[in-house]
Amino acid sequence: MQYHSLSLSENGFSVKLVGFSGSIPHHQVIDAKNIEMYFVREVTSGKGLPKVVCYAVKVILQSFYLIWTMLFRVGATEFIILQNPPCIPGLAICWLLSLFNGSKLIIDWHNYGYSILSLTLGKLHILVKLAKWYEEMFGQLSSANLCVTKAMEQDLMQKWNISAEVMHDRPASIFKILSMKEKHELFLKLSSAYPVFKCEEALVNSTRFTCSHNNEVTYRKDRPALVVSSTSWTEDEDFSILLAALEEYEALVERGVLSLPHIICAITGKGPMKAFYQEQVASRQWTHVQIIMPWLESEDYPKLLACADLGVSLHTSSSGLDLPMKVVDMFGCGLPVAAMEFSCLNELVQHQVNGLVFKNATELNQQMQLVFTDFPQNQSLLLNLRKNVEHFRKTTWNDSWNKIVLPLFKESH
Repeated sequence: MQYHSLSLSENGFSVKLVGFSGSIPHHQVIDAKNIEMYFVREVTSGKGLPKVVCYAVKVILQSFYLIWTMLFRVGATEFIILQNPPCIPGLAICWLLSLFNGSKLIIDWHNYGYSILSLTLGKLHILVKLAKWYEEMFGQLSSANLCVTKAMEQDLMQKWNISAEVMHDRPASIFKILSMKEKHELFLKLSSAYPVFKCEEALVNSTRFTCSHNNEVTYRKDRPALVVSSTSWTEDEDFSILLAALEEYEALVERGVLSLPHIICAITGKGPMKAFYQEQVASRQWTHVQIIMPWLESEDYPKLLACADLGVSLHTSSSGLDLPMKVVDMFGCGLPVAAMEFSCLNELVQHQVNGLVFKNATELNQQMQLVFTDFPQNQSLLLNLRKNVEHFRKTTWNDSWNKIVLPLFKESH
């Protein structure tokens, strides 16, 4: 939604960005003169109450806070663009406000809310059935629709008779390839907070990955491999798969069967299951694999992706119809990705072309062996994957947005 806001801003629209407070928005959004931000109070579920009661209370209170913000702080707008999910209560509230203010409602479909709810309640739960009916009814009342895959476009039409324009997610301009100097500066910055990035020999102006001599920055020949994954720590990403793959990798390096480097695995993000996995990581006493869970400034996250050797995506999609934005961002930084297989993933990741696709921990471990044998001296597979990622990077967010999304606003403007 930040990308939509920036693109609208650049095309002369005044934008009012509404959402929960939490992560600090990107500085381009903060600095934009014609983007105003409004934060909605977030309701947290009451502990100790039955789930159904918690959901009901949360929906009622969240509806009140959203209506109050939209009516009395934001005011009338010509368009309302809403990302779905979350759909409850946003879809209904935004539709009612579009009637009240005469606004055009545009829904940006990234997944289905009811399918995410089914992960915790089960597909046959009455709340899941109600959520599906709700999403269908209010989804059909929109003025226009966007979606992120061709598979979702077909599903929306066949299931609910909703016509949507496909806009595959593209990386914003902040996701880009870095110079060696920029990588070195990030490693130096991170090393002050995370010792795994520090040079073990305590050399001046050096990190565990890079060294600088006579103003020339080079990679160290004995550097470890840097693997990066990002997550919102929810049920649709099973991080036990990554932990199991790394455990197999650790055992393999310990046996000395192959020439494999040490791995530093950085997992970024925050969410409800983070504490659980932190305990899982802390229980491992590994020598050759180190896992960190850094909290990064918004400007440093894309830089970390650009510094990595391999990205890992464990996103599986509750509906099987959306694509992981994290992979899009990684591709924007020129980073090859190993991604968990699901039905429409091939719209983004092609196995052994611009990335690798795995089904389980054993396959992920085998792919890490394939990529990192004799690393960093031998990077032929990684270089070939990076070369093909370049084809993806040629089409930018602005290219796609101006072609597909801008006409939806101009036609009614």
